[in-house]
Amino acid sequence: MLTTKHHDGFAMWPTALTDWSIARTPYRGDLVGEFVEACRAEGLRVGLYHSLSDWHHPDYPAFTEADLPYAFIGYRRADPEAWERYLEVLHGQVRELLTGYGAIDLLWFDGQWERTPDEWRSDQLRAMIRDLQPDCLVNDRLPGPADFETPEQFLPPVAPGGRWEMCLTMGDSWGFRPDDTYKSAGSLVRTLCKVAGRGGNLLLNVGPGPDGSLPAPQVERLEAIARWMDRHAEAVHGTVAGLEPWQWYGPSTRRGDRTYLFCLARPYESVTVRGVPVRRVQRIVDLATGEELAFRTRMSVVDELLAPDPAGEVTVTIGDHHLDEFATVLALDITPNVR
Repeated sequence: MLTTKHHDGFAMWPTALTDWSIARTPYRGDLVGEFVEACRAEGLRVGLYHSLSDWHHPDYPAFTEADLPYAFIGYRRADPEAWERYLEVLHGQVRELLTGYGAIDLLWFDGQWERTPDEWRSDQLRAMIRDLQPDCLVNDRLPGPADFETPEQFLPPVAPGGRWEMCLTMGDSWGFRPDDTYKSAGSLVRTLCKVAGRGGNLLLNVGPGPDGSLPAPQVERLEAIARWMDRHAEAVHGTVAGLEPWQWYGPSTRRGDRTYLFCLARPYESVTVRGVPVRRVQRIVDLATGEELAFRTRMSVVDELLAPDPAGEVTVTIGDHHLDEFATVLALDITPNVR
């Protein structure tokens, strides 16, 4: 996901609609084009962030100290002719992004809180997107029907009903700040586990420094997350939410007949998962090493005597050498129930 234009209005491509873009810099390149090509070269899909609001454009009233307090949809309005000119720029720049770089897989809008849906003409903008790129996903910050929701900086206590993606900063700020306070790599990995365990996607922000490079603390955390993913990606990519909270004390995901159990707190000599078909538990492995772990099962006396496919508890023995520095992941394989 690349920020093509933030609330300051500066376009990271040489837009033909304003002079506030990368074209006026000594670089004079096209970072959107370079980003798109780099993503495709690595087999990645392309997402573009774009702000609906623009605090630099002359036809978009600039917020000043006199306008405090900053209020939801409480921004000063432009006169109708000026607003029409601004909408031509806003819609026109989205058109440029959707016609100049091939297939765009996702548009991530922002800044919607300053105007009403009618003022943005969001229905018209969405119709244009569907016409130009029918398969492009659009987030919920373009008011109206959305393809996914975007909780920000906060893990919802209950997962949204459809597709969703939590956006999160590594530190306290979205942009570069020399004195920023960063979350630990372990905290970021465990947040990833929690988001995946509720069926969501994690959009983790990086804020380049003045020279365009990523600050060392961000690089260190990205490398640590990558090392953890090298061992555990199977539990995150292409999975859905797993067990209910009463069944397992932490997050879990599932793919087919394999359930992934995330141990976010340091386990003691064993951990227990509940409400699973105990007679069909095939094996439990440490996902990082593939080593099979010893386990025992338990069920009610009546179920043990009479039930053909009883649900019960599975207690897994875990040694210290299985503990991951950030989050241990166990894979529980259950044989399909063939009736």
